[in-house]
Amino acid sequence: MHVHTTRSTDWRHTALQYLALTKPRIVLLAAFCALIGMLLASDDKVPWTILVSATAGISLLAAAGFAFNCLIERSVDAKMARTRARPLVRGEIGAASTVAFAGVLAGLGAWLLYAFVNALTMWLTLATFVGYAVVYTVILKPATPQNIVIGGASGAMPPLLGWTAVANEVGAPALALFLIIFVWTPPHFWSLALYRVEDYRRSGLPMLPVTHGSEFTRRSILLYTLLLVATTLLPFVIGMSGWFYLAAALVLGAIFVAFAWRLWRAYSDALSRRTFGYSIFYLAALFGAMLVDHYL
Repeated sequence: MHVHTTRSTDWRHTALQYLALTKPRIVLLAAFCALIGMLLASDDKVPWTILVSATAGISLLAAAGFAFNCLIERSVDAKMARTRARPLVRGEIGAASTVAFAGVLAGLGAWLLYAFVNALTMWLTLATFVGYAVVYTVILKPATPQNIVIGGASGAMPPLLGWTAVANEVGAPALALFLIIFVWTPPHFWSLALYRVEDYRRSGLPMLPVTHGSEFTRRSILLYTLLLVATTLLPFVIGMSGWFYLAAALVLGAIFVAFAWRLWRAYSDALSRRTFGYSIFYLAALFGAMLVDHYL
């Protein structure tokens, strides 16, 4: 009985380590954004086969990308307090196992999209996977402080992918959704980098607060937040959203600008943490408002 209990505990522990490789919370956010894209692309009900297959396929490929990211960055992760407990750093999972695991996830995700959704969504999702796992993680991240700006393109893809899953085309509304997350990423990530600056300094990664200092980063956050508020007006301007969304976007945006302004003028680590926390709420609330507006 004792041996059986130990085995089941070991199995559960191993499963949790593999799950941790996929960064499940970020995968959930990607799935949420993809789902929003699907619902916005349809005036009617989205067929459940597309809803389930697209969400699963996009999530699996995102999970595979994060597993590859953990593999490539394991030496960097070992130097940072935030990431040194990851399974690859602790040696709980090996490199070969991670490659096999990520390969299976990516293959399954691509097959689901090709078989049950459409080829366009599959190719775009595969391109996103390569963009994140290779272009961003391997090439950009160690090379330039603008890594998060350019690499943000991969993170901005889920709502566009959701849109193409239903519409089978990349239209102006899909590009508007993409641009919102693309412009949101730098102020979101840099507010985290500000209070984690010593972590990034130890890691050797050229993050903006390390290379250009706190003052420059804070001013960049403010400018990007102002650009973000302007970008969130696009859905209203092109007629995909109405007055309810516009009002929500302006209110949510004004609060974000107030955070960014205070961060620039009177910095503290606590305020930086709160700004980072608000940025996550902001994106979920903005897309939520867009969805409510769509059904009004």
